[in-house]
Amino acid sequence: MLPDWFYWLRLQHTKGVGPETARRLLAAFGLPSQIFAASTTQLTAIVPPRLAEALLAPASASLLRLAEQTDTWLQNPSHHLITLADAAYPATLLEIPDPPLLLYVKGRIDLLSARSLGVVGSRNASVQGVRNAGWFAEHLSQAGICISSGMAAGIDAAAHEAALAYCGSTIAVVGTGVDIIYPARHKNLEKAIADKGCIISEYSLGTPAIAGNFPRRNRLISGLAAGVLVVEAAAQSGSLITARLAAEQGREVFAIPGSIHSPLAKGCHQLIKQGAKLVESAQDILEELAWFDAAVPASFASGAASVLNPASCDLEPVSALLQQLAYDPVPLDELGARTGMDLASLQAQLLELELSGMVETLPGGLVRRLC
Repeated sequence: MLPDWFYWLRLQHTKGVGPETARRLLAAFGLPSQIFAASTTQLTAIVPPRLAEALLAPASASLLRLAEQTDTWLQNPSHHLITLADAAYPATLLEIPDPPLLLYVKGRIDLLSARSLGVVGSRNASVQGVRNAGWFAEHLSQAGICISSGMAAGIDAAAHEAALAYCGSTIAVVGTGVDIIYPARHKNLEKAIADKGCIISEYSLGTPAIAGNFPRRNRLISGLAAGVLVVEAAAQSGSLITARLAAEQGREVFAIPGSIHSPLAKGCHQLIKQGAKLVESAQDILEELAWFDAAVPASFASGAASVLNPASCDLEPVSALLQQLAYDPVPLDELGARTGMDLASLQAQLLELELSGMVETLPGGLVRRLC
């Protein structure tokens, strides 16, 4: 006897049956097994004859191979396949307009019902952006909030890593099959999330990285969460897609402001203009979501800057140079004019500051202060 999930898999892979058609069929017949047991007359009352024919055709050899692969994958006790009709299906995803028929889950399935916040941002993040993502994720984890993100480079990875460092309460929503590690350099991060957190995908095993799948998966990052925090985003960033989907789903949108000169702040500023809440601390988010039973430790409550070590900015002989730097990017030649230093001395001291984590060198000969 075939498992129930096989019919969900078959429905998902029937050519011509998209999400909207699948929902119409499910509304009419109940479960996928009943769809495939229906007659031609019953099916053509809901879908065109060509789709009815496709639904009545025998399961293809490729589908049977995929089903066998899936069955083998499910032998691992940490692997799960959740259908739209299962009790374990996340209630938050049932609220969105197009919930996936199937969810492939690797890791802690209990996290799918946890109170969570999405954290997203640029793949090509600045040093400060990575720090901000880590600080907010750590502080929210300290307050018992699960962090969801997309396991991409930059902001996503920083948020996952910070959550794992505290208690492992993180969900990675991927745009490939859960058996595919993407990007490949995140092999260790993927293993850590699978061991301590949770990785989910709506895509079948073996699905490679396809560009169009990533914007679509973003609706699950926002759909799982009560809100989405955008840490850094350029004006055309994919993170803005997640923010838009969050707003459409009735989720809260939060954004961290940045320098008016930084391209990576343009997207966040755009969101704030459109009504996103400007946040400076994790406490801002907890208060906006009315999570009054969650508390950020007092040492973190004043914002991201509170985790900096002020003593690290008092080093000599570079403190005078640090005082001339702004948090906005400054051209190297302008900094030289401010300080009266020759280029060689300036570069040497800037290198010392950068190695100490106090400044960041940006493309185009720009430098800015981090603390």
